[in-house]
Amino acid sequence: MYEAIIYEVADRVATITLNRPEARNALSDQMIDELLDAFETARLDDDVRVIVLTGSGDRAFCAGADLGGLGAKQEDGRPVADPADIRESAPYRLFTAFPGIGKPVIARLNGHAVAGGLGLAAACDLVIAADDVKLGTPEVNVGLWPMMIMAIINRNVAPKQAFKLYYTGGRVTAAEAHQIGLVTEVVPRADLDARVTELASTIAAKSPIGLRIGRDAFFAIEGRSLEDQVAYLLGGLVELAGTEDAKEGITAFLEGRKPDFTGR
Repeated sequence: MYEAIIYEVADRVATITLNRPEARNALSDQMIDELLDAFETARLDDDVRVIVLTGSGDRAFCAGADLGGLGAKQEDGRPVADPADIRESAPYRLFTAFPGIGKPVIARLNGHAVAGGLGLAAACDLVIAADDVKLGTPEVNVGLWPMMIMAIINRNVAPKQAFKLYYTGGRVTAAEAHQIGLVTEVVPRADLDARVTELASTIAAKSPIGLRIGRDAFFAIEGRSLEDQVAYLLGGLVELAGTEDAKEGITAFLEGRKPDFTGR
């Protein structure tokens, strides 16, 4: 079905693997189109409750953009500058897709994540990294700047730490990335699969509708005033309280058993 990625579903978890190891899993237009299709497939599949995003091989999670074949171009090869065209570009569609996925997304960092690859990891809800991987924004080293992914990284990292990444173009260890907020957990490489599986299974056991409504609310309140945030969240709480899963969860708690969530 796909050429640049692998899509697999098992135990209510969809695993999407970037599958261009010869190019360090660099993002091409084709890979992005396939990623977006896979995200939509997972979103619509009731049997999928969690998405895990990873890379093939152990050298790189993702090395960023494939500079030989990524980005909106005019017929003469010049970059598109019109905002309307930019919104149709592969990078724009990829990085703006995450809030609408509707299901938890875990990045499994099995290799280095740099440039757009770091942005891709940071766009995920949770990031579990092997302890020997490194992350960075090397764009400044070639006279560029991490423009597209800055919108993502700035949501995760304090300004002073973000500027250090952008200005130096150096790489940080997984432990350092954890300290500044880019990574959720760092584990020994030998434990990476077990930890990702454990975390995905734990989340998959929760109410799918509760996760969706809560995740949607997380993104929806961004940039709103405190009053608007509270009003929106109160509406979300009322919506959640009326679901069958909420009723089942409360009943199970009172009865001292595990809830059986159905996503309704």
